Amino acid sequence: MDGERSYDILIVGGGHGGAQAAIALRQAKFAGSIAIVGDEPDLPYERPPLSKEYLSGERAFERMLLRQPSFWNERAVTMLPGQRVVGVDAAGHRVVTAEGGSIGYGRLIWAAGGAARKLACPGADLAGVQGIRTRADVDRIRHDLDRVTRVCVVGGGYIGLEAAAALIKFGKQVTVLEALPRVLARVAGEPLSRFYEAEHRAQGVDLRLNAGVAEVLGDGGRVRGVRTASGEVIACEMVIVGIGIAPAVAPLLAAGAAGGNGVDVDETCHTTLPDIYAIGDVAIHANAFADGAPIRLESVQNATDQANVAAQAITGTLVAYHAVPWFWSNQYDLRLQTVGLSTGYDLAVVRGDSASRSFSVVYLRGGRVIALDCVNATRDYAQGRKLVATGAKVPAAQLADASLPLKDIAIAA
Repeated sequence: MDGERSYDILIVGGGHGGAQAAIALRQAKFAGSIAIVGDEPDLPYERPPLSKEYLSGERAFERMLLRQPSFWNERAVTMLPGQRVVGVDAAGHRVVTAEGGSIGYGRLIWAAGGAARKLACPGADLAGVQGIRTRADVDRIRHDLDRVTRVCVVGGGYIGLEAAAALIKFGKQVTVLEALPRVLARVAGEPLSRFYEAEHRAQGVDLRLNAGVAEVLGDGGRVRGVRTASGEVIACEMVIVGIGIAPAVAPLLAAGAAGGNGVDVDETCHTTLPDIYAIGDVAIHANAFADGAPIRLESVQNATDQANVAAQAITGTLVAYHAVPWFWSNQYDLRLQTVGLSTGYDLAVVRGDSASRSFSVVYLRGGRVIALDCVNATRDYAQGRKLVATGAKVPAAQLADASLPLKDIAIAA
């Protein structure tokens, strides 16, 4: 390979999936060389705290590292930070970096995640318009906060709402613009959406629904406001965009991998290209908890579980990916824990009283439990996992009875 660097296993991406893949390979006694190449300068770190504890200043970056430097050294995992992979030569078993170098591999694990989606409107590139995807993103936000009084958050999903909650703690005037009729519309039912809308408004957030963005207004190259689709101008000195991610798969697709908004993988996380696996946010896979539909899952759970599956496949143990999805979100003093996928539900049962700020929403499809959203209700979350894992068929009246523990329902089911 013309003297280029080469590794038995090359992992592209230093997030949860990439880090876990290296860990799982060593746990499986893989003795070959392993390297992780990523476009950030840091060692692998936790991503969820970026829009929560790290943005609010409650957690130092050092406490977000997935493992300390000595861990990687002791396991002979080579770190190649600050290098962005822009090309894949599947036949030649090599990748090309933006810096002009190339790295050879025996097998490749693609765990590159994605980039925060940008607004598709005039002014989207003004200074002060910021996504939340990396440590550098949040560092820029925190650096600018002293000169910011008003913040406009675009997107009422988890990232946007978590950012709003953190910024309210700093005493900022926060406006959230959600283009759909309710927040969390893509991931949760109306009872949960209405609860979070009320909570954010009670905390002082100016939450606008059915509010699309037409233009970001600037002055001297820096944001000064947002014009909504209805023509209203909302003054602000910072815009935080939380409208999802664009999966980083262009090099794989250009190399001939099947896919589109992600890359297709089989049940062992193998792509259609030889010796190339894909895991985490980028991997389109048939998911049993989505009724077998091909989906991408953007979660720590999915990234780490798929990393384990890929590592097992590489070390000779073929195990099909099958894991109950779970997620979480911290906003104010609210701990939301979700298990399963509510997409396609036909009934949402509220368990407990939302006014108590401790309740659950149980989702059913065809009478079977497919997901739970649990707000400050850890017991329901822990006990409800079995109902989701087994697709238990439970009468709605039993689920609605908060005095009846879900573990007893699970036994009966």
